[in-house]
Amino acid sequence: MFNQHIWGDYNQHSQDRPQGLRPRFNSCAEELCISDVVLYELLYGAERSSDPVHTRREVEHFAARLAVLPFDSEAAAHTADIRAALERNGRIIDPYDLMIAGHARSRGLIVVTGNLREFQRVEGLRTEDWLTDTV
Repeated sequence: MFNQHIWGDYNQHSQDRPQGLRPRFNSCAEELCISDVVLYELLYGAERSSDPVHTRREVEHFAARLAVLPFDSEAAAHTADIRAALERNGRIIDPYDLMIAGHARSRGLIVVTGNLREFQRVEGLRTEDWLTDTV
């Protein structure tokens, strides 16, 4: 499950993009997904961009290649459990990252992110950083 941090790197001009990101994405796109929480974040970012129409089109093209999974009651339960555990330890994370973590963990998915620092705080969540190949 991609999180929104990958989008910026995926969508960069080719000379700035981390080498290997698009080929890796293209080789397994049919196996990849995003949460509808991520879709919301990407669309919101598009609306705030300097060219909302163009950026929204890019987001929609990106999302069309992936399964967009609905945030359901199982995801909500995992998110609540994760939040309570993180609060007990004083290690809270961004609310949307929290929802993405709960969603991915509820389905046994790996979160693909450029933000391991937050996601690695979540017990039982598997993560990968395709920008550095850190797993």
